[in-house]
Amino acid sequence: MAESESKPGEARAQGGTIAQILASDAQPAPAALTAEAYEFLGDADLPASRYTCTDFFHREMSAMWSRTWQWACREEHIPSVGDHYVYDIGPYSVIVARVTEDEIKAFINSCTHRGTRLLGEEGPGFGQSFNCPFHGWSWHLDGALKDVPGRWDFPHVCEATHSLQEAACDSWQGFVFVNLDPKAPPLSEQLDVLPEHFAHFALEGRRIRLHVQKVLPANWKAAQEAFMEAYHNFTTHDSPTGANTQYDIFGPNVSRFIHNIGHYSPESLSDYPGDKWREPPLTEQELLAGLPVTQRTLEDGETARAVGAQLLRDEMGAQLNVDLSSVSDSEMLDSIEYHLFPNAFFFPGTLISMAYRFRPIGDDVDSCLFEILMLEPLPEGVTHPDPPEPVRLSVEQSYTEVDELAWLGAVYDQDTGNLQLQQQGLKATRKGITLGNYQEARIRRFHLTLDEYLQAQT
Repeated sequence: MAESESKPGEARAQGGTIAQILASDAQPAPAALTAEAYEFLGDADLPASRYTCTDFFHREMSAMWSRTWQWACREEHIPSVGDHYVYDIGPYSVIVARVTEDEIKAFINSCTHRGTRLLGEEGPGFGQSFNCPFHGWSWHLDGALKDVPGRWDFPHVCEATHSLQEAACDSWQGFVFVNLDPKAPPLSEQLDVLPEHFAHFALEGRRIRLHVQKVLPANWKAAQEAFMEAYHNFTTHDSPTGANTQYDIFGPNVSRFIHNIGHYSPESLSDYPGDKWREPPLTEQELLAGLPVTQRTLEDGETARAVGAQLLRDEMGAQLNVDLSSVSDSEMLDSIEYHLFPNAFFFPGTLISMAYRFRPIGDDVDSCLFEILMLEPLPEGVTHPDPPEPVRLSVEQSYTEVDELAWLGAVYDQDTGNLQLQQQGLKATRKGITLGNYQEARIRRFHLTLDEYLQAQT
């Protein structure tokens, strides 16, 4: 069917598809990466007020954030009995605690006497009980009421009525999730296909190598949506890659893109302006030069993708003391990004192995906290080391100041550099937000799911 005759959502960039690239790889991709799932979800504009309106922001808080599963910490943040982690989202705060070696619980971070916040700043801590700094009430590690000073004046208070309020809590792949609604459906429902897909990737066997936090001057949705498509690559990153990215929607809560690295289809850029990337096209040697591997001259018939993947297997395997011999070319090289509603991104690849999280800050509609967790495989039999302290960047600081980010530092500066301008423009515009039918379909799916939460409250 010619492009002009195709139905909405059926048009694709010219050139090789991700499926074709993966099928031609020297080391084939697992079944999870060969799956394709796209559906056309409409093409109506989204109101700009979704990103700028304080009333809409408050509706999100009351109808969605208080009722959805969200990643709070990693299990290595609370490895021992008595370890706890404070997680904040908007006005809400949760204490995640390891109660026994095999049990993790979550509690609302609020005294059941007169509401005082029990634990202060977000992050890890340790203690065998929780104590209110106001009147001295205390609770056991499992949340049961422990002591009430002046108990004679509280005959109406008992463990059944004044133990800490629980939040739902569960773990998946080393990530601890909480849901403020104690009657929430199980986490597995929201994860949908993720357990099946990630059975191959095993993120629980990876450690946090680096944790970076930065406040961004944009609504949390606008900020995360900058990372949900590769359509911006040509302009924002001045890069010819991205046009052949595959986008998948696996249901209301999970979507994915696979953005290939080490492969180049100049014909896919036929409708982009100028000839910068087409004449002459990049050579295989030039593509290899763009990969973070020891460089060598390619022999006739060798491709940058196959050679680059093998070099990474050898070099990263030796560096990390892990066996990467069976890892596919796609896992070694590609940017494979899964999004879990509402705000979590998981990258199961090897070179690009990380997790993102975007959260509102307090009640500010115009800012958010962007977190990057860089992950790396652990050698077999090695226990998780203590996670590193977060590196905190101010709005004005550059990601390139974090040496451990290496080449990604400049990329993150580019990715986030447009956000303040976008937030300003969203406030000025008189029209809505227009989305591409394919390349930005994940964004539309996200908003449809958000609407389901908002409509359930009315």
